[in-house]
Amino acid sequence: MSEQTTRKKSRQRDAIIAFLKTRKDHPTADTIYKEIRNVIPNISLGTIYRNLSLLADQGEILRLSCDGKMDRFDADVHPHYHFICKHCGCVQDITIPYAANFDTMANEAFEGSVLSHKLLFEGYCMDCMETGNDLF
Repeated sequence: MSEQTTRKKSRQRDAIIAFLKTRKDHPTADTIYKEIRNVIPNISLGTIYRNLSLLADQGEILRLSCDGKMDRFDADVHPHYHFICKHCGCVQDITIPYAANFDTMANEAFEGSVLSHKLLFEGYCMDCMETGNDLF
């Protein structure tokens, strides 16, 4: 049996996944910790980090590493693209079709085996464009 099928059910992991499913803003571990404490008051930040790492390693959530800043987390594990604002740092989904043909092209140009790709778009979100003159 795999580790995932033998792993005990965890109230902490269930709470993390349930919380992430309510969010589209790809929260950080600190944000998740603050919210989960409302449900499980004695949970530690270390427990949050360990469970996020386990869930990401097992493919139950996505871990997004954005330019060396704090990781963000996403309950939507289907292949999709993300946008990060260079001004405020928000992370949003971009709803364009996943281009599986990129994997095929990469395999043709690479001596190895490309299984998937991640693409992060950068620019300025609409909120920052509407409110900020200091973007450019």
